[in-house]
Amino acid sequence: MKKGNISIFVPHLGCPCQCSFCNQKTITGHTCQPTPQDVDKAVQTALKSKGFEYEIAFFGGSFTAIDREYMLSLLKAANKYIKSNEVKGIRISTRPDCIDEEILTLLKEYGVTSIELGAQSMDDEVLLANRRGHTSKDVVNASNLIKSFGFELGLQMMTGLYKDTKEKALKTAEKIIELEPKTVRIYPTVVLKGTYLADLYLSGEYKPLNADESAELCAKLVPLFEKNNIKIIRLGLHSSEDIKKNMLAGGFHDSFGELVKSRIMVDKILALPPADYEVAVNSRSLSKLKGNKKSNIYLLIERGYNIKIVIDNSLDVDELEIK
Repeated sequence: MKKGNISIFVPHLGCPCQCSFCNQKTITGHTCQPTPQDVDKAVQTALKSKGFEYEIAFFGGSFTAIDREYMLSLLKAANKYIKSNEVKGIRISTRPDCIDEEILTLLKEYGVTSIELGAQSMDDEVLLANRRGHTSKDVVNASNLIKSFGFELGLQMMTGLYKDTKEKALKTAEKIIELEPKTVRIYPTVVLKGTYLADLYLSGEYKPLNADESAELCAKLVPLFEKNNIKIIRLGLHSSEDIKKNMLAGGFHDSFGELVKSRIMVDKILALPPADYEVAVNSRSLSKLKGNKKSNIYLLIERGYNIKIVIDNSLDVDELEIK
């Protein structure tokens, strides 16, 4: 049975600080606080589609930091669908510094099964520069506590933040892997109007990575998580007109995941010495190997590689055989 999320956005509520990149209205397209009735409506609409194992997901803000009575009203609305076995569980996202034993006990009582933490970086200089309001130690402590209570742990990281580097991003990935989350989300930084990053960008203080540069970096991160059996459940921001209208710069692309997969494929060739190679690929992955407008082919030529592409549909999708 396919897994499905019933997403309920709780925009920017509960956040104790304004992070450098944050404009929740633009990211989610939502400004109104959802009500318990909105939870009912979303669940009942989703349940009309059969063949899915659903999880109710409260995203958009710091769920465990919102007004307690309001939080409980949303959890109560969701919990009745857990009790009726119509929904498998509840997923929430929150900040690492908004987790303690008391809140975890409460979440357990209402049927929360998965908790995602917005770690963003495991480098304290990057966290401070981007006004996150927590440290890498907070991420470690919260992650360990969440797992000790039996919740599924998810961690979110961002690439290309102010003061971040490729080396720091790789180190962040390594530290996240050490925490053994079940899932990760990787978001390239996007500079939105009305944010601190926008001010830094417009002043020339900050130069964000573009989509291609972000994909090149994420192509180094994805294999690290896959090698350690950590599922990547999101790569890049969801496409929306709000983001496109309000984006000044950064790593947004409608098909960012495909950009990353394409870069991973060409990196397998670049790992070999420049020479002539025959590269076999499944026909379904031919366009990814060539890259957007044959960008990978031109890159290989520039680096001294000459490849002959052959189709072999016995290979798995995204698998290469290089001779």
